[in-house]
Amino acid sequence: MTLLDHLFIVVFSCLIAISVVRNLPIVDKLAPVLYGLILIMLVRMASVAYGGDAYLSSFSLDLLGFKMHWQFTALSWYFAIITLVAALASAVFMSGDWGRQYREGGGNYGMLQLALIVNVFSMILLLGSGDLLSLFIGWEFVSWASFLMMVLSPSKLAKKSAVKYIVYAMTGAMALMVAIVMIYAVNDSLEFEQISIVFAQMSGSSQVALVLLLFVAFAIKMGLLPFHLWQAVAYAETPGPGAAFLGAISSRMGMFTIVLVIVQFIGLGGLKSVGTSFANMQTLLAWVAALTTIIPTYIALQQHDAKRLLAWHGVGQGGYMLLGIIMFDSIGSAGGLMHVLNHASYQAALFMTVVAVMYRTGTSDLNKLGGLVTQMPLTFLVMLIGIIGLAGLPPMNGFVSKWLVYRSLLVNGQPLLFVAAVLGTLGTILSVYKLIHNTFLGQLRLEHQNVREVPWSMLVPMLGLSVIVFITGFMPGLILPWIASVQESVGLPVIAHHLGGIEYAKGGLDMIWVSGILFYGFGVGALIFYFLGGKSKRVHQYDNYAGGHFLTSDVRYHYSNNFYPGLMHLIGTWYRGSFQWLENSIVSVMSFFSVFFENIYRAKQPVMLLLIGVVLALLALYRNLGVGA
Repeated sequence: MTLLDHLFIVVFSCLIAISVVRNLPIVDKLAPVLYGLILIMLVRMASVAYGGDAYLSSFSLDLLGFKMHWQFTALSWYFAIITLVAALASAVFMSGDWGRQYREGGGNYGMLQLALIVNVFSMILLLGSGDLLSLFIGWEFVSWASFLMMVLSPSKLAKKSAVKYIVYAMTGAMALMVAIVMIYAVNDSLEFEQISIVFAQMSGSSQVALVLLLFVAFAIKMGLLPFHLWQAVAYAETPGPGAAFLGAISSRMGMFTIVLVIVQFIGLGGLKSVGTSFANMQTLLAWVAALTTIIPTYIALQQHDAKRLLAWHGVGQGGYMLLGIIMFDSIGSAGGLMHVLNHASYQAALFMTVVAVMYRTGTSDLNKLGGLVTQMPLTFLVMLIGIIGLAGLPPMNGFVSKWLVYRSLLVNGQPLLFVAAVLGTLGTILSVYKLIHNTFLGQLRLEHQNVREVPWSMLVPMLGLSVIVFITGFMPGLILPWIASVQESVGLPVIAHHLGGIEYAKGGLDMIWVSGILFYGFGVGALIFYFLGGKSKRVHQYDNYAGGHFLTSDVRYHYSNNFYPGLMHLIGTWYRGSFQWLENSIVSVMSFFSVFFENIYRAKQPVMLLLIGVVLALLALYRNLGVGA
């Protein structure tokens, strides 16, 4: 048996163990231990991340005459590590006081624990796919596992959003199945390697159809435009740490399959060959990615619920990942791949901070919060680190991956795509400032005077993720070898790197120097402020001043309410619910046809059927008379 076999056995055994004890108190201690064990096993397989050969499984399965097998490449290992770190952090977060409060509030805590391990098992199964059939089965497992976690929320909106998600997911699954059938019809094989051969043998129209089918399937899972409407609400309504886990890694399974299938086996040449030199498939996918960085980001800016704001950013950040990958060069693809890890680390941390605030205050409404920095200073610190990463500012890891994507766009002569990416970052900066300002800054509300910091069971995973956000930004060379190994395994140019960043003839990056200069500037500013500046007077935060009036605690005034109203007025006309309109139109058309065919099947309206028959007969007669004349 191979190490991959051992991994599958251990993950499945953990699934059985948690399902047995999920309603017992011991699950709180057992679940983090089991995720830690799986993570240790992945560390044992780390050689694959440093240029080693893929791990093959000795397991195989015959299904309807097709032989399925599994393997773990550098790409699989990279996504698996991110998955297990996110699962471990979520399990620790829910294992103490949060879990007790969730149970006392009527939540099904045992099912939440079960849903988390089912998601981990499904993702490991997908990441270990060795052929198209095992990929499809793993894909379905992931979709239904995510659905299981989404429906655990008692709210009707959550269940409605989960149903919307599974409809999207089934549509993507059907697109993937049709693509697999197209590949099999040409070469009677479902091996990954046959994709390149089959694609070269296809006609131009078949190539277009295959690429579009594959991309639609993977784009739905990733929440790329125009298939993004399901994701934000579904993730935002998922209970507590479940939202942190799904927001960190679940939709990135779409990125995994894009790299595995489209990038590795269709490649740059294949995408460029579909279409003209000006408007080929690579250009189309790049602009889908660019628009995904912009539109969901500015939708996030309009949100007044912290979880929805973060969930919409999760959609937008996927655009940066695809935008970097689709450039097919060393720095762009490195930026796209690195952004998967970076986003998972700060997105999970940010979701946990919002859940922590909800745990203490009972709300995530940004218009009902404010001033919590004095009550929850460590949670504030985690959110501060997270929003710096999400905004793509130094010294956090989001800056490194976004810088690589920006640099790639400029080097490849794509100024319009570069401007689109920068516009997305501008919207991100505005909205994350709104998030931290309305949550932690400003005036503390009277009802939150007794709020205190969350327990250590919740703080430890948040602080741990914050350390990852900072360390991988300060020394990106710690994970760049993994990125280089993934690039090599899928046939992309390999990035040259060092501990501080990258070596590149047209402009490198050393984050140790960047961070050092940044901290030096802060240090000089602090010395001037504390020792050379004028005398300051400390006042209570209730003592405020606005519009020529002194404001005290008895005045119900909070300037974070309806944040950015002017900007909302301007950008509100851009969107106009066009995607919702499109989705509702499709639903209406499908509803009409479903009712129509149901009536035909049940023969509820024979008069209407007779009328249709008469009309068709008259049309046929008219056509025959016309031909005779």
